[in-house]
Amino acid sequence: MQNQIIKERTERTKWYLHDRFGMFIHWGLYAIPARGEWIRNQERIPEAEYMKYFNEFNPVRYDPRQWARLAKEAGMKYVVLTSKHHDGFCLFDSALTDYKSTNTPYGKDIVREYLDAFRAEGIKVGLYYSIIDWHHPDYPHCSDQNHPMRGNPDYPDEGRNFDNYIKYFHGQVKELLTNYGHIDIMWFDFSYGEMSGEKWKATELIKMVRSIQPWIVVDNRLEASGSSYGSIVSEDPCIYSGDFASPEQMIPQRGITDVNGKSIPWESCITLNDHWGYCAADRHYKTPKMIIRALVECVSKNGNMILNVGPDAMGEIPEESAEILREVGRWMRRNSDSVYGCGEAEFAKPEWGRYTQNRNRVYAHILEEDMNATILDIPQERIDKIRLLRDRSEIIPIKPWNVVSMAGQTVFRIGAGNFPLPDESDTVVEITLKND
Repeated sequence: MQNQIIKERTERTKWYLHDRFGMFIHWGLYAIPARGEWIRNQERIPEAEYMKYFNEFNPVRYDPRQWARLAKEAGMKYVVLTSKHHDGFCLFDSALTDYKSTNTPYGKDIVREYLDAFRAEGIKVGLYYSIIDWHHPDYPHCSDQNHPMRGNPDYPDEGRNFDNYIKYFHGQVKELLTNYGHIDIMWFDFSYGEMSGEKWKATELIKMVRSIQPWIVVDNRLEASGSSYGSIVSEDPCIYSGDFASPEQMIPQRGITDVNGKSIPWESCITLNDHWGYCAADRHYKTPKMIIRALVECVSKNGNMILNVGPDAMGEIPEESAEILREVGRWMRRNSDSVYGCGEAEFAKPEWGRYTQNRNRVYAHILEEDMNATILDIPQERIDKIRLLRDRSEIIPIKPWNVVSMAGQTVFRIGAGNFPLPDESDTVVEITLKND
């Protein structure tokens, strides 16, 4: 009998594993200094000094409707926004703190505006919530390995009541799940060392989450970090193991499977440049081609990809990021059938690219030009038809004189000689298999 936690996880993640492609949005006070979201940690900025950014936060060009339209244009089906990052600043109107967007010069509930805008575009909505907090007075300062005041004797841990912090953070999660309607994803971040699992009273937390929104999809970072998976890969995952694993800034070589080799839900979270939060000096952007191929690689290994944007201090997504997303969207508009609803194919990875599959449709993602033709490790007698996905134009298998000894394979050309390929990023061919 299937473990009940795994059974419920399987049901909750059906839509998620169908949609495959999401947008991550990291935004907060750190957009003002514009040196990345870990600036307080890296530069060891004291609380009083960091408050200047709170006092000037006023993103007057913030228009979540533009963000939502861009995500939709890119082909993204779900989105996750940082409701609170590690610095403790809240983009929502929490009754439990004054350290929130409604108390800045901007004066509005950013989370509510965001949710309304993305829901209006038919995009599923998620909230990221950092379970660590560099602002809260009861969170460990001196002894914590990630706190900006780590190792600083002027910020001793004596007198700090961690239970008060736990009550605070559980209370804020309850606010998010109670006051903002249906939420599709809750993305917690992150555990490390002894700061994991029951240190966060994770069983109590997840029971509360499920009591309010039973079918919300939750990541695995109450138990694990971005570099580990936790009990989600076991036969008997714990109650707070999460619904999906969350490898960060990498794609696992063979996807992620449990101890028995069965695929589990997972999602690679990837930045467009080298930072999550806005960094004005970071011009190291990935190309649309890299993003398209990374997405296809994830899907070919039964995974999702969530791609990050970091809006600037005025509330705008950088134009470099927006143009990459538009180009990805142009490819998705013609080839999204090879992504949505797809996963690992029944055929081994070919030399020239990758396969994805949705039932009896196999998608050949041709990433490298061939000298003469493309060879499929699929017997021709199994094939009903072959089409170039971008325009549904017919492709007819051929029998060249020099491949007659290649039994059990199918050969075709795109155009006169199979090069140049119609799409340099990824030329997709749809192979419809006969019903057995």
